[in-house]
Amino acid sequence: MLKFQRITLDRENWDSTLQQFPDRTIYQSLAWLDFLSETQRGEIVIAALHESNSVLGYFTGMIIQRFGLRILGSPFPGWTTAYMGLVLKPEVPRMVALEALQRFAFFDLRCAHLEIMDRKVSTSAVSDRYLFFDYKSFEIDLSYDEDQLFKNMVHPCRRSIRLATREGVVIQEASDAGFVDEFYGQLTDAFVKDKLVPTYGKGRVLALIRHLQPTGNLLLLRALDPDGRCIATLVSVGMHDRAEVWATASWRPYQHLRPNELLAWHSMRYWKSRSVQFLDFGGAGEYKRKYGAHEISVPWIRISRYPVLDLLRSSAAIAVRARQRWLGGLHGIADSVSLSGPVGQAGGVMKPVGGSTRQAGRECGNPTPKPKKRTRPTAFARRESIPE
Repeated sequence: MLKFQRITLDRENWDSTLQQFPDRTIYQSLAWLDFLSETQRGEIVIAALHESNSVLGYFTGMIIQRFGLRILGSPFPGWTTAYMGLVLKPEVPRMVALEALQRFAFFDLRCAHLEIMDRKVSTSAVSDRYLFFDYKSFEIDLSYDEDQLFKNMVHPCRRSIRLATREGVVIQEASDAGFVDEFYGQLTDAFVKDKLVPTYGKGRVLALIRHLQPTGNLLLLRALDPDGRCIATLVSVGMHDRAEVWATASWRPYQHLRPNELLAWHSMRYWKSRSVQFLDFGGAGEYKRKYGAHEISVPWIRISRYPVLDLLRSSAAIAVRARQRWLGGLHGIADSVSLSGPVGQAGGVMKPVGGSTRQAGRECGNPTPKPKKRTRPTAFARRESIPE
């Protein structure tokens, strides 16, 4: 029988250990675990999957406390983290490993709830076994040559990229401290426009850069207009064969220059040049098809030891969204009377011009279909709340 055993994180050799597994992701790397440890203040868990004396793979996650209960996330909503889960030898059945993980979480770690999103687990495999949130995203295969990648985009998208170039928009790879203020200012303004607040603070962006930039697995881009003004930003992370657009933001008054399309095209070319095969656009949003992307579906599995915990979790999701809208209302008041101080600072930099963003798989400024039910953030914003 397969069994997980917790091990001490070997900081010197962990990334080398991951390199043995072709299904590894950046969200399992040492730098990302350090980022999570700082921003979520949880207890990092590394466990080896054993069969007799053989190690067949590893699990990465983190224990947090909610409602006085221990919860094992890999990841958990709110972490701005995508596919963690397992790395396994090719011959190991993932569903069998998941059963072993469930026993490990509930009995060895004494957790009451487990959440896991593994890129290699299919919705069809878990549909009859577990509760799950059907996480939708869009992905591009970068193995085509650049000419073909460009042709795979829809015609209006190609036209927008040409227009941005013709109008003098320049994409710059950033490494300076000023990038965070530019990005978060654009992000905050867009959320205030919708009477919301960003689902994370500026400190999280700073932590991401601090931990990921030294690894070379972080891409920070800014789009400059002909006057050198930063009008849009993009944050992307990647490792091995997979990269993801972590977030983008832009100012609405400059949308006619089409900086977002040019940023996306630059990020595609950047990761392709680093031999990355897949670029994930980080969540739902039909407009992403214009880049030649196809939709993917990954189950975000949740397993509770006690049935009542799922009810508590759903209640927490409602509370988180209500709090975001309430704080957004305060920001609207602060903006209208030019307040400074705690209210004005709660969501970061407040600027007097309109903005647009894609933090959660949407780009404000590009029209998106209205939801059939109540309005809710999508993709990245869902990671900041608790999916239902």
